[in-house]
Amino acid sequence: MKRKDFIKVAALSGTWLASTGSGVSAYGRSNYSALTAADLQEFLTSLVPLKADTVDKIITGNPRTVIKKIGTCWLPYQETCRKAVAEGVNVLVVHEPTFYTHRDLNEVPGFLKRNPEYTQREYTAQIENKKRWINDNGLVIIRNHDTLDALKDKGIPFAFGQFLGFSNKDIIASRTYYNVYKFEKQPVSSFAAKLAGKLKELGQPGLAFYGDPEREVSSVGIGTGWICDPMDYADLKPDVFIAIDDVIKTHIQSVFAADTGHPLIVINHGTSEEMGMRSLNSIIKEKYPDIEVEHFPQGCTYRWYQG
Repeated sequence: MKRKDFIKVAALSGTWLASTGSGVSAYGRSNYSALTAADLQEFLTSLVPLKADTVDKIITGNPRTVIKKIGTCWLPYQETCRKAVAEGVNVLVVHEPTFYTHRDLNEVPGFLKRNPEYTQREYTAQIENKKRWINDNGLVIIRNHDTLDALKDKGIPFAFGQFLGFSNKDIIASRTYYNVYKFEKQPVSSFAAKLAGKLKELGQPGLAFYGDPEREVSSVGIGTGWICDPMDYADLKPDVFIAIDDVIKTHIQSVFAADTGHPLIVINHGTSEEMGMRSLNSIIKEKYPDIEVEHFPQGCTYRWYQG
């Protein structure tokens, strides 16, 4: 099954749990004086119904590890893992893979087999080095992907929409993984310029635009990371599509946008999901207020050089 197809059926829409009373977390309090990585993982996967073969699991490390400090980040780069350990984190909750494939170590052999032998050796060596370093430093990595993608109100598309200044009252069309927000009618060039200015806060230096810059628009569609292909949610009929660089093919969606004039904005994958990870960080803090939880912001995943 293709990754996008799996994700679409792997996580059903979640329900934000109601508060249980004054001074009590919306997620309920529990005895966490000796909270383990397995306990945290159990809580995280309780937020929405998940398929048995979800990627949301402990990727590497001892599940019985007693948590000293929790870290969150979008993608567990080696550099981020080092920084987390230096800051005292021993459990790191991440959204994307640690070992270069969607299903991490379970998918590595088949993934590498499709590549030249030299590439196989290079990636295998790096995977082993990274895994060894993580384990030698007592770090546990928990993946929270399918849950956060489908979590209503606090998940990836909602958090990004809120960052852009929208509220749930602005949603005019929605289904799991996608929201369409309304705004005051304006030329799409004006909307794109405002969006570009906002994205600078997440390290995104600019954005790619396709279509008719003079078209009047009053709604924008936002997806969820890899599930952000305008071909998948065109039926929700946003005036402007926002998609990510991991999805768009320059000979498909962008050419269609240019030929039809229908505006398409392309941004970085990390930019689109950073706010969702900050939302998850807040959820963990609310559940475990006596445990230190640090977020390692990443946002746009590349550096922008200009000559």
